[in-house]
Amino acid sequence: MTLLVHVATEQVRIPVGRARVARAVESVLRAERTRDANLSITFVTDRRIARLNREHLAHHGPTDVISFGFAPAAGAPQTGDIYIAPDVARRNAIAHGCGVREELLRLVIHGTLHVLGHDHPVDDARYASTMWRRQEQLLQRVLRDT
Repeated sequence: MTLLVHVATEQVRIPVGRARVARAVESVLRAERTRDANLSITFVTDRRIARLNREHLAHHGPTDVISFGFAPAAGAPQTGDIYIAPDVARRNAIAHGCGVREELLRLVIHGTLHVLGHDHPVDDARYASTMWRRQEQLLQRVLRDT
């Protein structure tokens, strides 16, 4: 079993240590029974994520998380890139009445689940989706364990 997780920041500060982010991803991968994975998590500015959002999803403005999962070849590890905007996460945390660290870890888990192939509706129905329930279950585990 090989789980490789790389965490980087691009011109942003995050209130969660990189090692904690990596442990959260590894926890999700183990919980989802992923044996081999190579994931990259990059924390970026609002401007960078807005550009990624426009170029890859044809959406306008910054979003909180964007994930790119790459279908593995037979025997190859699950591979993906996750981009998270901490400033958007801060605004979301305030709007939802939770802590910034919790919201950042929620986005890490959310992005990881997307890379693994999970999906949800794009409207408010996402909060009742199977993916969202799994995300929140995993978040509670990560908050307790890391």
